[in-house]
Amino acid sequence: QVQLVESGGGLVQPGGSLRLSCAASGIIFSIDIMGWYRQAPGKQRELVATITSGGTTNYADSVKGRFTISRDNAKKSVYLQMNSLKPEDTAVYYCNAEIVSYRGRRDYWGQGTQVTVSS
Repeated sequence: QVQLVESGGGLVQPGGSLRLSCAASGIIFSIDIMGWYRQAPGKQRELVATITSGGTTNYADSVKGRFTISRDNAKKSVYLQMNSLKPEDTAVYYCNAEIVSYRGRRDYWGQGTQVTVSS
């Protein structure tokens, strides 16, 4: 069974940093786009950043210059380095990946990790 497991969330003061990690497990043939999304209370889930298997990245305007997405294909993992955090970055962050397995090509989501930016 394919799963995505996130880690690294927590409470941080404004201006601080956090690093989120997400690892895929199970019998996986390939992983295409991986990414991070977030959902704040009362708001829709929104894209934060994505990265292709070749390393091409895409960021939401609100995080450009502050967040960096990266991946380790050998470890089937994606990371999100978050710097200069702001209170408006507070949300549940979800890992997403397009994975090819015995079940074909499907979209998978992690369980979410809470990031709270507050003094």
